[in-house]
Amino acid sequence: MANLTEIRWHGRGGQGSKTASILLGKVAAKTGKNIQAFPEYGPERMGAPVLAYNRISDEPIFVHCQVTEPSIVVVLDPTLLEVVDVTEGVPADGTIIVNTEVETAKIREKLGFEGGVYTVDAYGISTEEIGAPFPNTPMLGALIKATDLLDFDGFVVEVESEFKKKFAHKPEVVEGNMNSMKRAYQEVKQ
Repeated sequence: MANLTEIRWHGRGGQGSKTASILLGKVAAKTGKNIQAFPEYGPERMGAPVLAYNRISDEPIFVHCQVTEPSIVVVLDPTLLEVVDVTEGVPADGTIIVNTEVETAKIREKLGFEGGVYTVDAYGISTEEIGAPFPNTPMLGALIKATDLLDFDGFVVEVESEFKKKFAHKPEVVEGNMNSMKRAYQEVKQ
């Protein structure tokens, strides 16, 4: 399928990997893309490793299964690097984005991955901007910067619109999330 981008999100229950996947899908759909956004469920509980996926394409998407060969991987929790092979199925020219304070070169070495490796301190950013370590929104900003998947300015407008609906009763949550996404976009390192 031409122009198909597949993304795999690695997180832990409660970190928002499913939410980030769905939000990315909603925004991409608003730009006219065909999308899929879905989690992989099992007996997961808060803190257990979880997966979520996206497919984004200019053409209709006819495949309906988990993503096994993602061109992009987003890792919301750096402790998963000790537990899961996040490089599995990623092509040599793929992109991996990790929430960590560790230098990008050290993460690249740890993963043994020669493709694009990006890091951002999503925990630190979200703690400062939102008041809690929720890495999903900052990781969206890092994802857009690392991949140019969507226009960032348009992405910000659409995400803010979604957040205003979801958090109409908590405008401070909207502002904190938007600030964290913008900071991660600026602070992500290759």
